[in-house]
Amino acid sequence: MLRLEQVHGEDIAAVCTDHRRDAVNLVHYLALRNGDLRHLQHRLGERGLSSLGRCEPHVLATVKSVRAALDGRVPRFGPATLSFEEGRAALDRNTDALFGPRPPGRVPRVMVTLPSEAADDYRLVRRLVAEGMDVARINGAHDDPAAWERMARHVRRASEETGRLCRVSMDLPGPKLRTGPLVEGPRVVKLRPQRDLRGVPVMPALAALAAFGPDAGPPGPGPALPVDPSWVDRRHPGDVVAMVDTRGSGRTLRVVGATPGACVVEVWDTTYVETGAELSCDGDATRVGRLPIIPQYHLLRPGDPLVLTRDLEPAVPWRHGQPGCARIGCTLGVAFETAQVGQPVVLDDGRMTGIIESVDADEFRVRILTASPTGSKLRAEKGINLPQTDLPVPAVTDADLPLLEVAAAHADMVALSFLHSEHDIDDVRAYLRRVGAEHLGLIPKIETKASFARLPEILLHAMRSPLVGVMIARGDLAVEAGYERLAEMQEEILWICEAAHLPVIWATEVLDQLARTGKPSRAEVTDAAMSQRAECVMLNKGPHVDTAIVVLDDILRRMSGLQRKKTPQLRPLRSWIEPT
Repeated sequence: MLRLEQVHGEDIAAVCTDHRRDAVNLVHYLALRNGDLRHLQHRLGERGLSSLGRCEPHVLATVKSVRAALDGRVPRFGPATLSFEEGRAALDRNTDALFGPRPPGRVPRVMVTLPSEAADDYRLVRRLVAEGMDVARINGAHDDPAAWERMARHVRRASEETGRLCRVSMDLPGPKLRTGPLVEGPRVVKLRPQRDLRGVPVMPALAALAAFGPDAGPPGPGPALPVDPSWVDRRHPGDVVAMVDTRGSGRTLRVVGATPGACVVEVWDTTYVETGAELSCDGDATRVGRLPIIPQYHLLRPGDPLVLTRDLEPAVPWRHGQPGCARIGCTLGVAFETAQVGQPVVLDDGRMTGIIESVDADEFRVRILTASPTGSKLRAEKGINLPQTDLPVPAVTDADLPLLEVAAAHADMVALSFLHSEHDIDDVRAYLRRVGAEHLGLIPKIETKASFARLPEILLHAMRSPLVGVMIARGDLAVEAGYERLAEMQEEILWICEAAHLPVIWATEVLDQLARTGKPSRAEVTDAAMSQRAECVMLNKGPHVDTAIVVLDDILRRMSGLQRKKTPQLRPLRSWIEPT
């Protein structure tokens, strides 16, 4: 351990003064874990001594204490040795510096990815802060600088009004490959009544005919069909509205409820309503306004061909069984210069996989290996991973300057996506200096096999900044390394970061089903409980994310009495007598 500290003396000396002892402890831990200690752990445990299994925050002190116990003497630590108490306090200090003081009753902070609506809906942001959001995450892969600034201002305002500290993190998008666009789908809404097993309608489909404008919300269930407000105000319950749907079928919509600016209609036949469709009530006619586009997709099965191309013109949707093959753009041109035949391709966070069969200057052909037997949907802007392809692309470019300028003015930290080595950290820090944002915290996101393999080097370079945390981006990491390796890699990242006294963000799909549907799965509740071992837990956006915040807060508070990092908290086992 001491020898490796000398070998890496220059790296340790280069880190921020506040992190000097953190870096030393990290190097000691790497030296300790260089060999297989399992036999030694077994022998130490049999003697009632520490098995070294929880030494991460204070490595040298642990080893000295065990040696002293074996010799039957009291351990003595010099001023250069980080004590047990100092090691534990260092992680807390760095966590508080990055995320702010811990909320009462729990250690992990709650980070929430803000949806695009947060730029214009202050009440949404205020609700998230009030429910327990401690860090608001703004994803730089979506929206624009004006929207990012409005989101950040909403967070600051909500934090001030609620009296709850909430910090702002902004994600650099990084060099992620994504699918290109597909041709626009139709602007149509399907109204479908419920039918019994014999196909007989038993409950009508409902829709709201609402006035134009983003603030004119429907008064009841069903999709909203925008129409002229004066026409809506002339409707009353019992009115019959006639129309012809997209298939040329005459349909009757009956008004069953009306309020100023909107009314609810019911229909007993399946009806497809498109933009511009005429609605008529006793000769009083209007037309349906602009409806949302239905996104198109390719439908791919195992064995289907897929061509990824430099051409980013909207592609025509293709499905299994049609002539030809699916084609779609790939947003990173360097992939066509480095991809090789036989390398794997992972699409849409692992929903489909394939193998490259041929490569030329402008496209490569992929054979789909795994997909749903009935077909998997590949849409625009979905991730493309080439886990065995070395992509020589920088983590930050001049195109990221608008985001960094917004971050410099409005954020507390910036997350760095798709890193491959410590040199990416150096590049990002240079860009931060250019925009006067050296004060921002750095959050390297570990989401590639390359960044996992270079994690110690990445941490040492990141610690040249005073505020540092690490995100385990489990989605892309699982795609890159394979789901079967995710748990193992997650554990190692937690250990190494604890040795460096750096806070960890446990990210991707935490309570995801709850956030999307309002009902959690049993497995994700267990995952949320295990996230107690991190210093921050990230929730993704969803219509029920405010509920997910409340549930996660409750889970973390309960787990705080049972587990802290790798150490069980031995409170009395009375849960079966009186629930806490």
